[in-house]
Amino acid sequence: MINTKVKIAGVEFKNPVMVASGTFGSGEEFSEFADLNRLGAVVTKGVANVPWPGNPTPRIAEVRSGMLNAIGLQNPGIDLFTARDIPFLKQYDTKIIVNVCGKSEEDYCEVVERLANQPVDMLEINISCPNVKEGGIAFGQDPKAVEAITKVCKKAAKQPIIMKLSPNVTDITVMAKAAEAGGADALSLINTLTGMKIDINRRTFAIANKTGGLSGPAIHPVAVRMVWQTANAVNIPIIGMGGICSAEDAVEMILAGATAVSVGTANFSNPAVTMEIVDGIERYLEDSGIRDVRELIGAVR
Repeated sequence: MINTKVKIAGVEFKNPVMVASGTFGSGEEFSEFADLNRLGAVVTKGVANVPWPGNPTPRIAEVRSGMLNAIGLQNPGIDLFTARDIPFLKQYDTKIIVNVCGKSEEDYCEVVERLANQPVDMLEINISCPNVKEGGIAFGQDPKAVEAITKVCKKAAKQPIIMKLSPNVTDITVMAKAAEAGGADALSLINTLTGMKIDINRRTFAIANKTGGLSGPAIHPVAVRMVWQTANAVNIPIIGMGGICSAEDAVEMILAGATAVSVGTANFSNPAVTMEIVDGIERYLEDSGIRDVRELIGAVR
């Protein structure tokens, strides 16, 4: 019997495959393509204390081996989310991880406190958001801000918290250590890399925001490197993400040190990709004569 269960901060997942925030909505639109009951967890789209309209359009552009997005964390706000999306997800036998976004410590805390008594398993704190009180620099680009926001969220939360790290920094391990020092229960990485595309025919930017977040296969080697570095720098579990399109990509991330993986951009081109990855990991374990997926975690040092 092969065991695919993994545990993060006391929460047990039936397998290590999750979906990345912002690429799966809150599950409903993908439920006819993927069996949510077979996923380790659904990670919801970012949720703020009030509805966010997001950035002006166009805000998505296809690029070689990936895509750029500048959605701007458009979301309906915590009120509608708790009334509509959590009840929908509770129909399924999967863990629920809520991604939380904000523009100040107070924003984050309000959402975390509102979720304290909700039937969700973990909170993922998106610290790639701009800190409006500090001139717009992302929380995740300053180690002092990382530690501070982690502390306030941890203090307010009833559920374990995952800090989602930005790769747009000089040294990812500095940010990881800051989150660990602030009391993070786990880390998820990487978020998107900042990129740009110019339409040479119109001679203008392909997306209205000018820059956007690069995701997809193009960033996978960067993500694997950062997960490996982080796994060797901290003592808390890691959820690895960034260009995972196949079981091979997922296993690679686990070997680098991730306890679980999140699948993002690949959902857009193949809505059933998560099912294929769940099956593929099981086949890899069988073919390798490995009885427990946990034997793979960080096996490459």
